Amino acid sequence: MRDPISNLIITLKNGSNAKLDTVSVPLSNFTASVADALARKGFVKPGVRKGKTAKKTLEIGLIYVNGKARITDVKRLSKPSKRLYRGYSDIHRVIQGYGSMFISTPKGIISDDEARKQKVGGEILFTIW
Repeated sequence: MRDPISNLIITLKNGSNAKLDTVSVPLSNFTASVADALARKGFVKPGVRKGKTAKKTLEIGLIYVNGKARITDVKRLSKPSKRLYRGYSDIHRVIQGYGSMFISTPKGIISDDEARKQKVGGEILFTIW
């Protein structure tokens, strides 16, 4: 696996489209922090770490509102081949506030609202709505 963030967000999107209750992704500190940021924003339930030392996974619960998936689409912006950085003044709302952008900052993985409030920029990972 070369890009764990793409793997995570596409797994979440496909799981939501398939109406699954939970999805499982390989565990790393970075994917766990992204899952925590998604849970803070209300897109998923908090992740549960499972498995032994060699095959650790993160099991993430998906949220549905009135039978409709909370995650409808995702878009990876910063890629391994082309990194995308923005200052906090250049971070705009996603789909008029219905979606969120997640940013890797010195203060950790945070959403676009938190980045504007804390006045911190960084690498724009992906948008989700």
